Amino acid sequence: MQETAEQYRNRMFGYVQKSDPAKMLAAAPKKLERLLKGVNSAKARKRPAPDKWSISEIVAHIADTELVSGYRIRAILGEPGTQIIGFDQDAWVTALHYDKRDVKKSVAQYRALREANLALLKTLSAGQWKHHGMHNERGPESVETIVKMFAGHDINHMQQIERILAARKK
Repeated sequence: MQETAEQYRNRMFGYVQKSDPAKMLAAAPKKLERLLKGVNSAKARKRPAPDKWSISEIVAHIADTELVSGYRIRAILGEPGTQIIGFDQDAWVTALHYDKRDVKKSVAQYRALREANLALLKTLSAGQWKHHGMHNERGPESVETIVKMFAGHDINHMQQIERILAARKK
């Protein structure tokens, strides 16, 4: 059974709890690089099960979602109340050929986009953090909410990678 939009949001928030999401965002690229140290391309592309993403696909996903989050924040800041469109992550995995992406290039994309997004966040006034857009599946989402959700999103996928790596050691 697929989770609802509210369940998803609550799960992402649960990963963050009382931590500072901006600090979590800043720390995530280094954590990802540590996780992937010693993981070669063949291992990164191997799916743990036919219906589960490989490490390479997960990293391509977080790199592309960093692009999405940056766009959403910029759209909201430029036009508060703007519509935010969700996307089918599984369709992107196939349509954008995540299985063929080089994991190191995906990490580099993720890092570069994250740095750009963090630089923007550092410039925001207190009021700008409260600006929101209307997500077509989850309703109103402020910049603050998006940052918190993406901090949780990082944790969610880092844990997936950790589980894949741990299973391979057994």
